[in-house]
Amino acid sequence: MGKSRNARRGRGAAAETVAEQVDGGLAELVPDRDRPRARTLLIDGAPQSHVDPDDPAHLSFEYQRRLGHVIDLAAPPGSPLRVVHLGGGALTLARYVAATRPRSTQQVVERDAGLVALVRRELPLDPGARIRVRSLDARAGLAKVPDGWADLVLADVFSGARTPAHLTSTEYLDEVRRALAPGGVYAANLADGPPLAHLRGQIATAAGRFAELALVAEPAVLRGKRFGNAVLVASDRPLPIADLTRRAAGDPQSARVEHGRALTDFTGGAAPVTDATATASPAPPASAFR
Repeated sequence: MGKSRNARRGRGAAAETVAEQVDGGLAELVPDRDRPRARTLLIDGAPQSHVDPDDPAHLSFEYQRRLGHVIDLAAPPGSPLRVVHLGGGALTLARYVAATRPRSTQQVVERDAGLVALVRRELPLDPGARIRVRSLDARAGLAKVPDGWADLVLADVFSGARTPAHLTSTEYLDEVRRALAPGGVYAANLADGPPLAHLRGQIATAAGRFAELALVAEPAVLRGKRFGNAVLVASDRPLPIADLTRRAAGDPQSARVEHGRALTDFTGGAAPVTDATATASPAPPASAFR
């Protein structure tokens, strides 16, 4: 496994970019000029996540901030949760849960064992955090979660900047529901661009399995003006729409929350996705990372 270290400087202090070939491509941990020990994880040049070991409650990426809102609203502040993370990246959200909800128990499923080893070495987890990492395919790892164990399932899985097809279907969501406790919450980071066929299909699929849905995204993404991320939130209990809307609107990049009839109309009659019809999410344009 090849590894290289290239010195970079920020604000007069030496910092290093660590680059290493992992299963998913070339992983780079790039210094943050504004935060001394923070790093941004890139895979083949595509930004994946950001971690500040000195402030694990800081969420730099907008989609991770929106997933952070879901975490914050899933239970009373500070209450521990049982969380399953499908997709690990730099373990940003697992660190966030551990920092904001001490005594939480978390399972992270990340198939790229090389990436996990790199992140653990360069950005070690708090040894007191109850975080278990499994190097498995996301759906295979989900199948190992006991029935009704999770208060929260968070999905942020990309392979070559695309969500794998087998994580987009009704059968996959049946596994999510099996792992969730009654009233548990599922949230997924989705990526799509015009004409938003993938996003509409994912909403239709979730609507067939959950009583309550919400979608959080920037208005330009919802209007199909550009490629971007959207966070889908689903549960069988009422969602805190007002609080989620307020938080999303107050973010540095303001987002909108769609739910109810407006979200149903947004699907435009899209059909639910099954294992037999599933395809990976669309690849982002090259301009998405500029």
